[in-house]
Amino acid sequence: MVTFSESDDLRGARFIGADLSGAVLRGVDLQGAEIESPWLFEAGNTLIVNGVDVLPYVDAELNRRFPGRAERRAADPDGLRAAWTAVEQTWTATLARAAAMPAGTVDASVQGEWSFAQTLRHLVHATDIWLGRAILELEDPFHPAGLRYDSPVQPTALSYAEILEIRSGRVAMVRDFLAEATPEILAEPRRNPHAPQKSVTVLSALHVILGEEWEHHRYAVRDLDAL
Repeated sequence: MVTFSESDDLRGARFIGADLSGAVLRGVDLQGAEIESPWLFEAGNTLIVNGVDVLPYVDAELNRRFPGRAERRAADPDGLRAAWTAVEQTWTATLARAAAMPAGTVDASVQGEWSFAQTLRHLVHATDIWLGRAILELEDPFHPAGLRYDSPVQPTALSYAEILEIRSGRVAMVRDFLAEATPEILAEPRRNPHAPQKSVTVLSALHVILGEEWEHHRYAVRDLDAL
């Protein structure tokens, strides 16, 4: 295990994509520190600050800020349909907000993060991989405009209006699937699209889609605030 002592100056350091699981910080000065981890709330995880697990408080605060987020782990068809309706309503309001901002806002990046338009492209990919590939088991579900999370941003000749149209189609695909979902379908096994040797259920794949929607909505709103 690597140890950073008092002589190591990490002030202002940025850890990007680093695995800090199990890290222990003792007697540290964390003034103005910021942690961003979309996996914080995975089952069994903790974040202990001065002896207190702060994850439940952070989760509750995010649910307060983003009504409907708390339903992202719904486990039955009706609950999932309601959860998706909340996602759609939230994004509709945020899309309207972005449309009312100055020209070029949707293509602006804040501190090197994805732009608003690029975030929508990533959500197209997230739907393609978890609904198209995993749940529907389509051989080639990927739209070329989709943006992978683990690859360099590829430019697209598509206009923002065209990206919105593609994104709208993917949102409708999830809505249509949930309209016909049953408890039996939710329990069916599927191959994990990132690790085909592993199995996931349709329900767990849907939870990934919902999680992607809420996490990237949070990022999008954060950056719109900054802009």
